[in-house]
Amino acid sequence: MNSRPAHVAVVGGGISGLAAAHRLRRLLGGQAVITVFEQSDRVGGKLRTTELAGHRYDVGAEAFLHRRPEATELITELGLADQLTHPAGVGGTVRAGGHTNPIPGHTLMGVPASAEAVRGVLSTDALARVAAEPDLPPVRLDGADVSVGALLRERFGPEVPDRLVGPLLGGVYAGRADDLGLRATMPALANALDAGAGSLVTAAATVMPAPPQSHTPRPPVFGTLRDGLGGLTDRLAEVAAPELRLGLPVRALHRLEHGWRLEIGPAPHPEILDVDAVVLAVPAPSARRLLDGVVPAAAERFARVEVASMAVVALALPPDVELPASSGVLLAEGERRADGTLFTAKAFTFSSRKWGHLGGQGHVLVRGSVGRQGEAVLLQRSDEELVQAVRADLAELTGVTATPVDTLVTRWGGGLPQYGVGHLDLVDGIERAVAEAPGLAVAGASLHGVGLPACIATADAAAARVAAHLLGRLPR
Repeated sequence: MNSRPAHVAVVGGGISGLAAAHRLRRLLGGQAVITVFEQSDRVGGKLRTTELAGHRYDVGAEAFLHRRPEATELITELGLADQLTHPAGVGGTVRAGGHTNPIPGHTLMGVPASAEAVRGVLSTDALARVAAEPDLPPVRLDGADVSVGALLRERFGPEVPDRLVGPLLGGVYAGRADDLGLRATMPALANALDAGAGSLVTAAATVMPAPPQSHTPRPPVFGTLRDGLGGLTDRLAEVAAPELRLGLPVRALHRLEHGWRLEIGPAPHPEILDVDAVVLAVPAPSARRLLDGVVPAAAERFARVEVASMAVVALALPPDVELPASSGVLLAEGERRADGTLFTAKAFTFSSRKWGHLGGQGHVLVRGSVGRQGEAVLLQRSDEELVQAVRADLAELTGVTATPVDTLVTRWGGGLPQYGVGHLDLVDGIERAVAEAPGLAVAGASLHGVGLPACIATADAAAARVAAHLLGRLPR
């Protein structure tokens, strides 16, 4: 029997979809037909590098976790290793209780490994509760998941979740500690408790990395590309060489006897495309819609993954502006300016301080992040109103009042999945249900992590699953 090239449709042109296309190309070879569908007019998803006052600047994800290998390995594989860079080494700060303090070391996402680690950030009463926490009855999860906020409030009182853990988790997930599940957002802490750590302080101390030996530099935690992370998805599209179909939503997915059928484009007269396999690398609401009636058990679980929206307000300030000597500031929820009004921003990144390659660009570059889960009303403001509010926040926090040379507001509607209590069980159910559908795989931030390395890992797994199916079935 004559062989024919396999045809795979990848739905979603973000980092997960393009990484899956790249891995499929490596696994299936140059003859395979790989079509990437992206409903917007550009690839990259939450990686977006744009121009701000003439400088290349990231207005989506700005960094990745370097300690996980997937992103660094992919960057090296694509020939971009010479672009790799790390933060300049200045620490971050947190605004809580009306004061701005350095983010304390020796904490795990804000969970203290000792009372001394959080002295200066917490009140005397809260410090006493941290010191006494190891003497409380042991924490016993018995395999269950719990709310991060609920567990921390029970053990420490309100200040640790509100002043430390909440701002840090809000920066990653745009969510609230009370709504996020421990096992998905702090797996190392949960594993330490499962192993018998007994207390949160002990668990945090157990999993904290050992301090470096004297005269030994600490390995970098984060990385990025000097010319912007948009270069990563651009390079993936170049190397994978898929057929790119931009501006075309995939409206429906149907299972065939041998393969899959996609309905693409305008609802009244959709284009029909039959393929051998499909990788869905789309946000949870889109995955639910496409799997409804096809893999209903997976669709039902995707429906339970909530999403949050946010906006990035980028500011290019005059060269003579002096920023604080920190990488930025996280804001605890409910913090107010001196006049009593709530802060609009949840975080600022002082990019010209944080990244050495941006420090000598001639302008001072800052980005403010706006929006937590449930704060949609903030994002209903116009771009001009958001810029004005973020500038007022910046002035309150830093004293900087200079008029920006350039501004840019980028909105990410429904861009951040919320890892609620029981999220890992949801994902396990999704993957088990999808495994019963030959030639179908899922990838993306809704599954095992919102960062680049986690997304790339899901893409590699999805591509391997699809390739194994095709290479086992298609005649060669």
